[in-house]
Amino acid sequence: AGSDSGKGSPLCLTMKIACGAVLLACASSSAAGVDKNRPVTKVINLLKDMVKQLEKEAEEDEEVYNKVACWCKTNDKEKTTSISDAEQRIDRLISTIEEKTATSSRLNTEIKNLEIEVEKNQKALDQATANRKKELAEFNEDEKDTLQSISALKSAVTVLSKHNGGAALLDMQAALRSTMHTHAAKVGDMLSSKDLKTVQSFLQSPEDYFDAEPTFKQSYAPQSGEIFGILKNMLSTFEADLSQAQKDEMQSQKAYEDLKAAKEDEIKQGQDHLEEKQEELANTDESLAQAKEDLEDTRTSLAADQAFLANLKEKCQLTDQEYEQRTKTRQEEISAVSEALSFLTSDEAHDLFSRTFNFVQTASTEDARRSKAAKILAETAHKVSSAALATLAGQVQRDAFVKVKKAIDDMIAKLLQDKEDEIKQKDFCIEELNTNERETELKNRDKEETQAKIDTLTNEIETLTKEIDTLKAEIATLQTELKRAGEDREKENKDFQETVADQRATVKLLEKTLDVLKGFYNKKHKGASLAQEDPAGPPPPPGFKSYKKNSGSGGVMGMIQQIIADAKTEEAEAIQAEKDAQSAYESFVKDTNDSITAKQDSITDKSDTKAKKEGELTDSKKDLENIMIELEELANENADLHKACDFTLKNFDVRQQARDEEVEGLREAKAALSGAQLTFLQKK
Repeated sequence: AGSDSGKGSPLCLTMKIACGAVLLACASSSAAGVDKNRPVTKVINLLKDMVKQLEKEAEEDEEVYNKVACWCKTNDKEKTTSISDAEQRIDRLISTIEEKTATSSRLNTEIKNLEIEVEKNQKALDQATANRKKELAEFNEDEKDTLQSISALKSAVTVLSKHNGGAALLDMQAALRSTMHTHAAKVGDMLSSKDLKTVQSFLQSPEDYFDAEPTFKQSYAPQSGEIFGILKNMLSTFEADLSQAQKDEMQSQKAYEDLKAAKEDEIKQGQDHLEEKQEELANTDESLAQAKEDLEDTRTSLAADQAFLANLKEKCQLTDQEYEQRTKTRQEEISAVSEALSFLTSDEAHDLFSRTFNFVQTASTEDARRSKAAKILAETAHKVSSAALATLAGQVQRDAFVKVKKAIDDMIAKLLQDKEDEIKQKDFCIEELNTNERETELKNRDKEETQAKIDTLTNEIETLTKEIDTLKAEIATLQTELKRAGEDREKENKDFQETVADQRATVKLLEKTLDVLKGFYNKKHKGASLAQEDPAGPPPPPGFKSYKKNSGSGGVMGMIQQIIADAKTEEAEAIQAEKDAQSAYESFVKDTNDSITAKQDSITDKSDTKAKKEGELTDSKKDLENIMIELEELANENADLHKACDFTLKNFDVRQQARDEEVEGLREAKAALSGAQLTFLQKK
């Protein structure tokens, strides 16, 4: 093994090793005497053993290196493949997460729309059911009244046909009055003015229609025959109306049942579709959660693989460098020992060893100190594996003390300077590595915070987008409702105008009719009482009976007045209903417009907020890219620092101890040259 403190070419180093070995052998032989085997033979054998040992160590190093290289190659390939697969999986998972997130958002919107549609259909069905119940109740009531009226009319026809009076007549009168009151509007449309007047007169004084004696051609009085025909016509009309009403009711019931079946089918389909969408949403959310969990696990595994691969490359690089340096140093050492061995076995070396051996036998006390110093240096060189000390040990044997001492002092100074430089290098490395670690940790923290901010902004933007879309849909719905309400209001107002016009025309017509009747019936008429002389001849036929006002006139005018009052009441109610409807419509328009304005303002605010957050998202993504670049730079810096500092930090204590021992050996050698009594030599 060599040292970084050696000087000179390999040839010089070889000569120094050879000379040092010979001097040591000669010194040993001078103390023990001349042996049968020459000392140089032991040195040669020792050098041959050294060559074998070096070659063996080289083979062991090669075996170790091959194992490490195989491990490096295998794991490098596996981890590189694993990292590539993880990165591809991360890309796929990110794509899947984006897809599932979009699908989840779409399904939520569809589910909401389906729920609204199902609710709308259910409300429509409920409203149709309520209307059907109301129509059925009204039909039942009308049917009951109509049946009662038909029964009354049949009774009246029967009474008239049998020409009965008394209690039957009174019952008939009460039943007909009820029919006329219940179906006043229908009777008004059914009968002409004349027929209506006749019926009303009949109801006022029915007994008048049974007073006249029938002629030989009549079975009943003429008035009774007229009212009989009118009532029969009314009976036929009521029966026809009842039949038509019953048919209409059946059609309404069938239409309702068809509507109910259609709505129930729509509701069922909507609910089935809703359940399918909810199940799809659950599966999508579950897949989304699993994908996010897989993404986190894959990123964690990727980070671990990347760290392992970085450490692997660093370790393998250091191993390559160390193996290359060990191979180079060992090859130089083998070359030096081989050259030294060739020198020792040459003829010139034989003569040199003979002269040196004689010199050692006759050496003075000064030579003994020189030998002790050389021995100390040689032992220290072997202990710390320093070729420089071994060279210096050789120089001690042949150079002057002053020159040797100076060389020792120079070497000590250099070793101390190397020690100080290595300490500075260690401190620099520790400080730079710590700084790099702190900066990396801070940047990783910035990365996590920026990524969290990006995720938050992305979610907020998605939420704002959904809210804006929802507000736009609500505005569209409100505008549609507002349009429909305007159309309904216009139709209602048109109906109101027609109703009021009809009521006023009816009142005007009835008032004219009433005025005509009042103009006649309110006058006072005097009966004629002219005295006539009996003519000469036969007497004249009987004259006119006294004139009397129709007894039913009062009832007719009273009914007209009641109809006028009812028409005015209906007109007033229609006017009030129109005012209420217009007021409600105006309130609805105002509230709807206010809601639309508020929603539009909310859309503007949310759009501004969304734009700001999108800007922040873009800036955050740029910040993340810069952080990733800085982290990459810090990682490269960290790799460079480890490459430059790992050897120093890992071997610092060993190198410092070896250098201290080397300095101590030099100082002891110098003391030996100066004649000091060293404890080390005394023990020896």
